[in-house]
Amino acid sequence: MKIVSLSLEQPDLIEQAARLLLEGFRQHWPNAWPEMESARQEVHEALETEKIIRAALDEDGRLLGWIGAIPEYDGHAWELHPLVVDPACQGQGVGRMLVADLENQVRERGGTTIFLGTDDENDMTSLSGMNLYPNVWEHIARIRNLKGHPFEFYQKQGYAIVGVIPDANGPGKPDIYMAKRVG
Repeated sequence: MKIVSLSLEQPDLIEQAARLLLEGFRQHWPNAWPEMESARQEVHEALETEKIIRAALDEDGRLLGWIGAIPEYDGHAWELHPLVVDPACQGQGVGRMLVADLENQVRERGGTTIFLGTDDENDMTSLSGMNLYPNVWEHIARIRNLKGHPFEFYQKQGYAIVGVIPDANGPGKPDIYMAKRVG
């Protein structure tokens, strides 16, 4: 496996990246990119000059996963958005390698922090389906993963939960914010 930057000169990989968004998010977040056109648009937005977009390819050049990042706070912090791995390749280290590569990319650009939001719209954690106010941090301290929510994947990569936006996606559907110092 190798990790490379994606560019507009790679239309086949761009199409694979869009298809992977549909397949990778369909089960738990079907409204994220509901059709190919919105997925293609997301990939093209990730290709904008100031952003980072990196792809994991197998030995035949097939896309296994990809990751993007958006500079924020004058480049001191970068938002990881998105990360997707082919469902058939999950659990094989592809996501871990993409995250580690992104951390190096951000560090090389002078960034010190990577942050991300990881929604819980489908009762995947103990934070979903409830009113988190007024004691949000008490709920965060007792968070449990009920259905394979990705927050635990990010914790294994050294990311910490730094907050939650209760009801971000509707009542009882929070967005869990995570971050890691990389610089």
